[in-house]
Amino acid sequence: MERTIIGNLEVAALPELGISNLEVRVDTGAKTSSLHADNIKRVRKAGKWHVQFDLHPDIYHLEKVVKCEALIIDSRRIKSSNGVTEQRYVIRTEFQLGKLNWPIEITLSDRTEMTYMMLLGREAMGDRVYVDPSQAFLLD
Repeated sequence: MERTIIGNLEVAALPELGISNLEVRVDTGAKTSSLHADNIKRVRKAGKWHVQFDLHPDIYHLEKVVKCEALIIDSRRIKSSNGVTEQRYVIRTEFQLGKLNWPIEITLSDRTEMTYMMLLGREAMGDRVYVDPSQAFLLD
């Protein structure tokens, strides 16, 4: 399988959530991917638990809000880079990076103090990409 080289920052989309042009921090040190979410609310629909949340896809225009909903596939205890462990909802959604497209698991978290709204972890990258940490925005 041929792998695509990506940089430490890329622009991605989460089409099932209605998100495009999302700047993503690529982090091979992080096991799981995380997405900044506000107003997280668990709701039951057709006998299954879903999560509703607000997302700010543009870090330069935080007034722009996209209301999202996804099926909860798990709830996990995740240790963040600052050593704090928290319980997070996990969703599975389509991830689009350049011409690549595949489903990934994402934890929902408060990333208010972080520069980027999404962190792409190594589990989501799998064997699809190589990361060049000295470059950014390598994909169209």
